[in-house]
Amino acid sequence: MEISRLLVSHRLNEEVGRRMSVAMAKLNPSLAQQIDGLLSIARGKNARVVEDFFDDVPDGPLKETALAIISAWYLGVITDAPDAEVFAYEYALMYQPTRDVMTIPSYAISGPNGWTDQAPPLSDMPEF
Repeated sequence: MEISRLLVSHRLNEEVGRRMSVAMAKLNPSLAQQIDGLLSIARGKNARVVEDFFDDVPDGPLKETALAIISAWYLGVITDAPDAEVFAYEYALMYQPTRDVMTIPSYAISGPNGWTDQAPPLSDMPEF
């Protein structure tokens, strides 16, 4: 979560962070070392936000990992493959700016987890 908070300046959900970490570690066995490398650079710059240290991250695996973490927080998935594991949906950052005026895409009109105890009554079936 420390590197996520440096890379993404939003309130981040801890549970989403745990799920994201597990999903990313499955795809990237070097994740822990890359995060340590990113944190080392950030700490060396006394970084408080991404702009304080991102220019010092070298191209290659460290920068790719940093970009993957940022992307994952916004999209709620690690990859765009058809079988990608979704670790965040309603908490994906891409939905947050318009949350008060738009419904997050879902089968439930009121949004994810928008179920009620009682299903709305169905109208009579028309006769043809």
